[in-house]
Amino acid sequence: MPIVIQPYCEEHQPAVREFNQRLKSSGAEADLVFFEFAQPRWLPRAEGSKLFQEYFLALENGVVRGGYALKRQDFSFADGIPRNVAYYHHPLSEGIVNKSYAAVGAMLLKDAMGRAPLLYCLGMAGYDRPLPKMLVRLGWSHFLVPFYFYVVHPYRFFTEMQALRGTASRRWLLNLIAFTGTGWAGIRASQGLRKLRARKLAPFTVERVEDFSEWVDPLWEQAKNHYAMTAVRDCPALRTLYPATDTHFTRLRVRWSGQDVGWAVVGERRKDEKYGAMRVGSLVDCWASPDNALPVVQAASAALIENGVDLIVSNQSHRLWGRALNQAGFLSSASNFIFAAGKSLSALLQPIAETQSQMHFTRADGDGLPRNF
Repeated sequence: MPIVIQPYCEEHQPAVREFNQRLKSSGAEADLVFFEFAQPRWLPRAEGSKLFQEYFLALENGVVRGGYALKRQDFSFADGIPRNVAYYHHPLSEGIVNKSYAAVGAMLLKDAMGRAPLLYCLGMAGYDRPLPKMLVRLGWSHFLVPFYFYVVHPYRFFTEMQALRGTASRRWLLNLIAFTGTGWAGIRASQGLRKLRARKLAPFTVERVEDFSEWVDPLWEQAKNHYAMTAVRDCPALRTLYPATDTHFTRLRVRWSGQDVGWAVVGERRKDEKYGAMRVGSLVDCWASPDNALPVVQAASAALIENGVDLIVSNQSHRLWGRALNQAGFLSSASNFIFAAGKSLSALLQPIAETQSQMHFTRADGDGLPRNF
């Protein structure tokens, strides 16, 4: 029988487990498995909600050969018209271990494009991976979302940052830099110089809140038209994405002279080989008008430093959020965090060479949630 793609139902769960086992036994990477349950544990569909996830499977006579997920959410655009947009993620094909199913990956993407014409991908770990290669061939618009980092503890950074310690000679050099203190001095000078160049701010206050409430709605309305494209970040959306029951996040309310100017969500990343034993904090999500980005970034950084992290990371697409990170002392490095838009979505963003730096995308809009921030 030909392969058909249909919604993931509870009756398919045993076949999905068998699919995952075949991938594991054939040597696929340990995290390349599809969702065990048909009902999403994060963002299940709820009555009246436009923010939810759904899963689809490629089936061959009842045997699972692949699958993908769509996260649907309303977005705001420069023309003021809200539109429901889908984020295509976790596409998985048996073709990664069995060339007989090499075409499944393209079938999954074609099916997703039919179900959600306004479609984007975000993250994808670099242009050398199969999915971004396919998107480029199909003519999708794409660009790298800039990556920023702030070193809190230079000694830990130089001795633990495995991505920099790939050879014996590099490890020797980085250990020397760490033990002699030259690394500490260099990092402090570089980050400190950026802070000195930053504009001086009037004092602002920061409050840690357990949940988002109606105070965020005026901030959303005031700032949304400053962005060429941004996911809706009103109270219902934030409560869905960052529920009070999720204690992995710290939610920050930032105020100037008694007036709300923005908010941030920060948290500690899960362990990752490339960071060694470091505790890595992340500016997961944030909101303000672009001109008010700096106090939000400073508040987020201070909260993560207070929480004891060694390194802070963030991906930000908007140029003024990037400028705010630089003014807060952040350095930038090569990014592998790719934004790609299908042709229907891309048509709303032209000329994309100009609008890409006016969009507001963070890790929360892609691979970052719920636990990969």
